[in-house]
Amino acid sequence: MPLKTWTLIDEQQNLIRDRRPLRIGPQDAGTSGDWSVTGHAWQDGLRAGVDGIEVHNGRLAVMVLPTRGMGIHRAVLAGCPELSPLGWKSPVRGPVHPALVDLGEPSGLGWLDGFDELLVRCGLESNGAPEHDPQTGRLRYPLHGRIANRPAHHVTLSVDTDRGEIALRGVVEETRFHFLKLRLTSTIRTQLGSAAFEVLDEVENFSASPATMQLLYHVNFGLPLLDAGSRVVAPAQRVVPRNRRAASGIDTWDSYAAPEPAFEEMVYFLSLWAGPDGQTRVLLKNAHGTRGVSLAWPAAALPCFTLWKNTTSEQDGYVTGLEPGTNFPNPRSFEASRGRVVTLAPGQRQAFALRLEAHATPDEVAAAEAAVSRIAAGRLPQVERQPHPDWCA
Repeated sequence: MPLKTWTLIDEQQNLIRDRRPLRIGPQDAGTSGDWSVTGHAWQDGLRAGVDGIEVHNGRLAVMVLPTRGMGIHRAVLAGCPELSPLGWKSPVRGPVHPALVDLGEPSGLGWLDGFDELLVRCGLESNGAPEHDPQTGRLRYPLHGRIANRPAHHVTLSVDTDRGEIALRGVVEETRFHFLKLRLTSTIRTQLGSAAFEVLDEVENFSASPATMQLLYHVNFGLPLLDAGSRVVAPAQRVVPRNRRAASGIDTWDSYAAPEPAFEEMVYFLSLWAGPDGQTRVLLKNAHGTRGVSLAWPAAALPCFTLWKNTTSEQDGYVTGLEPGTNFPNPRSFEASRGRVVTLAPGQRQAFALRLEAHATPDEVAAAEAAVSRIAAGRLPQVERQPHPDWCA
């Protein structure tokens, strides 16, 4: 039985796993192994009603949140406490149900009330800083958009025993009557026994009118991987500080300090070189180069890379964000004026892909760093000392 598929959530059939705990394993697919897919709906606190589905490939366990736009809450690598969990410790006690996240509150910062995932998508109408109408002060675009707080209405699980592959697929829509009609179909895929997973996304404009969109993958890491002396390794072509605060730390843009209470975040905008296959990649490694994590993606679809350094105290959210995107997370109107939006004709679809891989040994970290170096091919980045008016609002 090489391929078997289960429907886990189907709004049209009013099916949400009958609200019973989900457990699917080798016996259900007619095979052997130690993989599993489990799921439940939380019943307590801010996360009450949030569906979580954990895909465990026998080595790596990935917790997917259909209720929160198919985001990824945490990942755990077996036998490697120095990397587990992959993610960060937010002061927000999540995963937070979208009903408790007020995206329309006047400051435009309501998105932060639900922010605690390893991987959260920003988009689809907008993905940057809040933007208000200059005449009326009315909020036009909230921080990082709405897709992360839209529940999936259809989720399926597929297990291909011939390929040794588990895939969780969810469909999420960001729509508003009279306005945009965008559909995200996301597949979270992993190989049995692998230390990696892939996010394969497709965004469709299902309107009869053209639309524009933005997408950014906010991938976040804290302790234990992130610590004093940690470093990000990237095939940087150009590095630009977002503001004066970031410019003050430009000489150490790629390294991290220990937690510092009341630290004010620093953000850097980068363009990256791509390899002959069109792929680019970045590595975050610990101070000793013994543990790390890589992101890899097609550079043409996600040409802008944002590095967010928020090395405040652990209690306040010691974290860094590695963020491939279609644009830089400035206010949407600014990015649109620079041509950094994706235009979709009626019915058109745009594909995006991102791979995350954990590195549990010094040799794996060294190999990952060598892969970045091959892309850079000895080319040094152009490092700007001040914000650039074409990149920074």
